[in-house]
Amino acid sequence: MTRLAFYDLDGTLCSSNVVVRYAFFARHHPSKARALLKCGKLLLSVPVMIGLDFYSRTLFNEVFYREYRGMKKEWLQQLEGPLFEKVIRPSLYPGAKEIVEADRAQGFRPVLVTGELDVALAPVVRYFGFDAVISNSLVYENGAATGKVVPPLIAEAEKVAAIERLCRKYGADLSQSKAYSDSFSDAPMLESVGNPVVVNPDRRLKRVAAKRGWPILELKPSAGRGDGRWAVAIEGDRDGHAH
Repeated sequence: MTRLAFYDLDGTLCSSNVVVRYAFFARHHPSKARALLKCGKLLLSVPVMIGLDFYSRTLFNEVFYREYRGMKKEWLQQLEGPLFEKVIRPSLYPGAKEIVEADRAQGFRPVLVTGELDVALAPVVRYFGFDAVISNSLVYENGAATGKVVPPLIAEAEKVAAIERLCRKYGADLSQSKAYSDSFSDAPMLESVGNPVVVNPDRRLKRVAAKRGWPILELKPSAGRGDGRWAVAIEGDRDGHAH
């Protein structure tokens, strides 16, 4: 029987997030005027996005990815290498790759499950050696993003549906599979597998993990999350690096 190990990305394997990575794309927009406009709009939208993210990750993704409207697929793909080297790789948690490699050594096939867009993920997949990827994709018209996401949008309960489809494809048993995440929004995904692992949990997920007896891993250099997701986003918008 095939066994799969599912890994969330943001907050689980790295400290960077969709906001930081969008900020990188926005700053490198071919039009300097558009770059300034998009970065300014991003900073102004942070308070609203914090509320949306707390209320619903699905709604957050749907609203946030509208900011990609008009961006060309070709130059987004050209930036995936610099994005990885300048933003994602410096933000990877110590031990993250070793966890993936240890699971593979135990016979699990590693799968990345993230609400991030595919245009940001190819180097991540190569670095970790994921066997499969579940992610979001933008809708393009004439080579430009429309601001819409190809349905179904991957987040919350839809992550569970997506991993169930992948399990059927690989002939894998969910009860024998593993899942890793840091966010309360991924509680359904963690509950769907036989071996859930909580990594750098937010407050709500930490309470759930304690109640269910799920193992907790802390990969962050310092304990405590607070509003780190958004502090990282703002810092990343300034200098392109996650701290």
